Amino acid sequence: MTTAQKSEKDRVIVFDTTLRDGEQCPGATMTFEEKLEIAEMLDDMGVDVIEAGFPITSEGDFQAVSEIARRSKNAVIAGLSRAHP
Repeated sequence: MTTAQKSEKDRVIVFDTTLRDGEQCPGATMTFEEKLEIAEMLDDMGVDVIEAGFPITSEGDFQAVSEIARRSKNAVIAGLSRAHP
């Protein structure tokens, strides 16, 4: 096994849910600007995947997830979704 293969195998991928799960507590909401600021900090810190929200819940959430995806330099941006049979 080469060093590159071992490094990739041992790599930890950070998947952050702050922007979605952080608003699950009653009264815990973030403004559009706060979401963008937090996403930028997470991206700058090297977080691999940022779960930016649940875009179908509201136009505001859709806009925030879209803007975060547009601005992301390195992180993969994910949005929570549902699948119906």
